[in-house]
Formats: sequence, structure tokens, C-alpha cells
Amino acid sequence: MAAFTLLIACLLLGALVARLARPPLGLAQGLNWWVINLALPALVLDLIPQLRFDWQFWFLVVSQWLVFAGAFAGFRLLGGRLGWSRARIGALTLVCGLGNTSFMGYPMIEALHGRDGLALGVVADQLGCFVVLATGGTWVSALYSGARTHASAIARRVLLFPAFLALLVGVLAGGLGGWPPLVDEVLQRIGSTLVPLALFSVGLRFRLQLGEGQALPLVLGLGWKLLLAPLLVLLLGVVAEVGGLTLTVGVLQAAMAPMISAAILADQHNLEPALANSVLGAGILLSLAMVPLWSLALG
Repeated sequence: MAAFTLLIACLLLGALVARLARPPLGLAQGLNWWVINLALPALVLDLIPQLRFDWQFWFLVVSQWLVFAGAFAGFRLLGGRLGWSRARIGALTLVCGLGNTSFMGYPMIEALHGRDGLALGVVADQLGCFVVLATGGTWVSALYSGARTHASAIARRVLLFPAFLALLVGVLAGGLGGWPPLVDEVLQRIGSTLVPLALFSVGLRFRLQLGEGQALPLVLGLGWKLLLAPLLVLLLGVVAEVGGLTLTVGVLQAAMAPMISAAILADQHNLEPALANSVLGAGILLSLAMVPLWSLALG
């Protein structure tokens, strides 16, 4: 309860500061820089050497691709039948095909399933959702905006991302027996800043402004992201005989709120940014209830 209370408190504090305290310009961007370039790599370096790899980890990666592929196929089909613009289809594919598996996912999974669950959440995020964003997300944004993208740029984005490099180093460190106690403690303390700062940053940028004609796309988008996608991932896990905490974390990461970076990507490519941000805001609020409910249902 303490961890979940911290999650809610940091979100609310960020939202209140944004509206009442006149924070300095660029505060959210500065916090995000720390989280992405220092806190997240430190957390990965701390957790990965302690993780004992299992064949079922494929499920954590494949489940993220399944969520994205389902969004791509589903909204392409729905968009054609409902007469949606290419911008709307692209926006929903991005924000409802990519989950907030780090900024929201890490603290929520740690609150619900401790550090063992968090370690599995890192695998789903770094090897799953991040790679989907860097490859599939980049391709979809280019497809629906008419822009061009290059395979070499995508490869650089994946291979040079700080947390991905930390993942490779962490695997190597684990194979060599782990970190010395002093190094491990430093990494843990730096990594512990991720949860409060990431959620405070999310609160700073929280917006919920539904425009005309956006209600149906929002409902359909979040219906996929928060209900159908995790249900499909659960069915995959049951059929593949994946069980235990790996199954639970895979489903919970599939049920996370839409990704902030996906909404930013939609904005950068002019893919109906107002809708993307409305889906993002509503998804964050609803996921605070839906993710614990999924966790309760999974036992």
C-alpha cells in the first residue's frame, strides 16, 4: 500500500504543481532526461544481474508485439469502415499499441508484485515495448504522416539507448557473479529516484481535453489497450503454458496506460495530437484502477 500510495501521491503532486505553482519551463523535460539517461539505466544495471533467465521470458517480449500488431490491424480495419482520417488511425495505433511500461509500469508492478515483478517488468519494457517503439512506432508514424524513415537510424536508436546498453552490461555482470556490494548500493539508490520523478513528470504533463467527435475513437482505443489487449495476451500465455509471475507481469504490462512517448511521436508527425493526448490522459486515469483489477483477477 505504501508503494501504491507513493505512485498516486507523485502523480497528484505533479498535476497540482503544473496548475498552481508555476514550475520553471522545461522542468518535465529535465526530469525526463534524468529518468531516461541515469535513473533507468541504473535500475536496469541493478536488477538484471539478479535475474535468473527462463525460457518463458519470450512471452514478455512477444506480448508487447502482439499489443502493437493488434492495434495496427484493428484500427486500420475500423478506420476504413468508420471513415477515419489517416492521422486518426496513426494516432490510435501509436498511443493504444504502445504502453507506458516504464514510467507507469515500473512503479505499478513494484507496488503490486515487489522487486521480483519489477525485474520481469524491465525485460518486458526494454526487450519488448522499447524495441517496438523504436522500430514499429517509428515505421507507423512515418507511414501515416508520409515521412521517410531509415533502417540505420532505427538501429542506432535501439543500440545506443542508455537503458538498452545497461541491459547488455547487466547481463554480462550477472554472468560474472554480479556487482560488488558498494556498486550495487549506489545503483539501487540512483535507480530508486525513477519512481517519484517519473510519476511527478507524468503529472506535470497530464492533460484531458476531449474534442468534438473524439469520444468514439477514445472509447475504442482504450477498450483495446486496457481490456482486449491484456485479455489476448492472457490467452496467449495460457495456450503457451506460461505461468506464475511471468504470466502476470506480461498481462499487466499489456494493460498499462498509453505511452507518453507515443503521444509525443504522434504530435511530432501531426497525427491528430489532440486525440492522442486525450487518450493518454484518460488512459492514465483508468489504468490506475484497471491494472490493479487485472492483478487481482490473476491472483
